[in-house]
Amino acid sequence: MVLPGICFADANASFDDAQFVICGVPFDRTASYRSGARMAPNAIRQASYNFEAYLFEHDVDLSDIPMNDLGNVDECGSPDGMVEIVREIARRIVNAGKFPVFVGGEHTITIPVVEAFDDIGVISIDAHLDYRPEYLGVKYSHACVTRRISEHVGVENVLVFGVRSISAEERSDKMPNYIDAFTIHKEGVEKAFRRAARMMEKERVFLTLDIDGIDPAFAPGTGTPEPFGLTPLEVKKCINMLGKRMVGFDITEVSPPYDEGNTAALAARMMREAIAVVWKNRR
Repeated sequence: MVLPGICFADANASFDDAQFVICGVPFDRTASYRSGARMAPNAIRQASYNFEAYLFEHDVDLSDIPMNDLGNVDECGSPDGMVEIVREIARRIVNAGKFPVFVGGEHTITIPVVEAFDDIGVISIDAHLDYRPEYLGVKYSHACVTRRISEHVGVENVLVFGVRSISAEERSDKMPNYIDAFTIHKEGVEKAFRRAARMMEKERVFLTLDIDGIDPAFAPGTGTPEPFGLTPLEVKKCINMLGKRMVGFDITEVSPPYDEGNTAALAARMMREAIAVVWKNRR
């Protein structure tokens, strides 16, 4: 079930007419440090009204882009229930030929969205590798996102960008490719992301942005803040560089209780960036 609510700014098209479809997933049942990401979809929607529809650097007016906002998925009682419901909605969007934009919620929501696709690669901008087999006995945990995604698309088709936290448990012979934040800062984000894109053999790529991939100095409102992250402008560059290949996008782990509104605003702006870039490349 998808519940109506405040719509993302400029998302005025019907589902049938839309090329981009937004869906919120207010879920944070596996949060292990700071909860609150369940409040993010509507906080991000509200923040989206802060921005001009016209993005001058792209010469794109978002009010001209056919976008639909489905609202929020109804509250799910368990991680397994959330995965089942979101997978069904994501498949409906993908099978209709629309570009899905999902708004978390915790990063676990990415698993069923990716499972709606066939034959894609996934780039995850994230502070954490999230490659545990399970966490606290839970298979569908925010700490297992990359592992579950890898099981669907193949570990060779997953790359994590901006990592600065890997547990000893996650180190194995079959780890996904990653480029850590320290390497990115050393060689520059453009060079590092070009290398990431070359490592991704699949032409069609889903981009998932965990807001903690961005340094907490810029995005403090998140569940597991990790220092030494990327800047918003660096992430903006990554979105632009992937534009032609992107087939879906999500943003996760914004936690409004730990935010003064700037993290939600940043998330809304990143959503608008992804939509504008994909639209520009399709146009």
